Amino acid sequence: MAKRYGMVIDLKRCIACDACTMACRQAKATSRGILFARIFKYERGTYPYAKMSCLPVLCMHCAEPPCREVCPTGATKRREDGIVVVDSEKCIGCKHCIIACPYGARNAFRGETDYFEGQKTPFEVEKEREHLPGTAEKCDFCVERLQEGRMPACVEACVGDARIFGDLNDKESEASKLIAKRGGFQLNPELGTDPSVYYLPDD
Repeated sequence: MAKRYGMVIDLKRCIACDACTMACRQAKATSRGILFARIFKYERGTYPYAKMSCLPVLCMHCAEPPCREVCPTGATKRREDGIVVVDSEKCIGCKHCIIACPYGARNAFRGETDYFEGQKTPFEVEKEREHLPGTAEKCDFCVERLQEGRMPACVEACVGDARIFGDLNDKESEASKLIAKRGGFQLNPELGTDPSVYYLPDD
């Protein structure tokens, strides 16, 4: 059986520190205003029993990605290992995929916007070549790191070990075991997209 890479996010262990967000930003050198990994923070319950909760989000790498179905050029593809990627050379910037994504995981790259005008690190200058103006961008599970035998940047940076990456088709993988043991769930399963990102409940 082919691999299906996916991620499990433990909401009980996530402390909403945004280390994943910053690690992703650094690894991909995304322009200001574009974040592939985000954390939504919200309150649950009512005073005096309210608590702060969080929901980390990224591209869900769906088994049935609606973004792929609407792409007129075939720029969005789902690889054999389940990772959904964008071929920037084929992307024409029509934004159909951005509208179709029910998770708001795609970004329209219009051009470099520096965090500090005129001040870029050598790494940022090098990575600029990978960003083509007028194209759609998103998380790709750091495919370049996977090729080196490493984990995605957000997984490596997580201080609470709340992110587990692995093969969802392997029942013996840590990711699969956690999903089965702790009742891992997908966001909006009713949409029929079958996301490859699962969450473990925080209660």
